[in-house]
Amino acid sequence: MKKDKANISGMHHGATPSVFKNAAKLRASMTEAECILWNYLKTKPQGFKFRRQHPIAGYVLDFYCHKLKLSIEIDGGYHLKQEQIEKDKERTMYLQDIGISEIRFTNNQVINEFEALIDQINSKLRVGTL
Repeated sequence: MKKDKANISGMHHGATPSVFKNAAKLRASMTEAECILWNYLKTKPQGFKFRRQHPIAGYVLDFYCHKLKLSIEIDGGYHLKQEQIEKDKERTMYLQDIGISEIRFTNNQVINEFEALIDQINSKLRVGTL
């Protein structure tokens, strides 16, 4: 049975081959902050599996737990530019519309406030188990 290319449900919500290709490139060139957080998330904290650079529709989520429908984003400096702020808002609204919640951290938080960041993530994971 062929997959329906117009189907926007499932784990990838209609991500195109070009989005998958971009995700693969991003996995191969993760930032320092992404590598630090991935080293924690790949251990399946509290039993939850995370995927890195996961395609959803026209977006690539930095880290994604499908079971909880949770995206964790790590923002570099360019996320402070007005144009990117608008794009991030649009993306967040889209993710909310399809039932995905999002947590955002800065590179600086990952590198300099790692323990506090992990506490926030674990708190969110505990809520997901209730």
